[in-house]
Amino acid sequence: MSNPETTHATGRITVHKYEPAAYEEPAEGPVLTRIHVEESFSGDISGEGVVEFLQSANADGTASFVGIERVTGTIAGRAGTFLLQDQGSIADNIVSGEWFVVPESGTGKLAGLRGTGGFKANLGENAEIWLDYWFE
Repeated sequence: MSNPETTHATGRITVHKYEPAAYEEPAEGPVLTRIHVEESFSGDISGEGVVEFLQSANADGTASFVGIERVTGTIAGRAGTFLLQDQGSIADNIVSGEWFVVPESGTGKLAGLRGTGGFKANLGENAEIWLDYWFE
């Protein structure tokens, strides 16, 4: 199997809605929270995203999270939707993580989209993002 030729996309995420809801708050140990987020993408990826995160948060402000996001928009002029699977952490008020395009999740002109990338932001601010992508 040969390595695909990838295109490097960059951009920014702006969060419009952030709705955390703790579902387990033990007397000791991390708090477990579901977080609903609605956001927009700008830059090489443009459009809207909706994501559900599951987060484990410690008393010292560190956290670990996973999520699945549907992006509706365009990449390189091709319109459609696709899913990103996220994993990341919060430490020293920095949110950072990695993601990949869920195989076979692309629709419309984004059918066959694949890729890997990530994101980084100061806690509570917009995120800088990147995605190295290709089409199958």
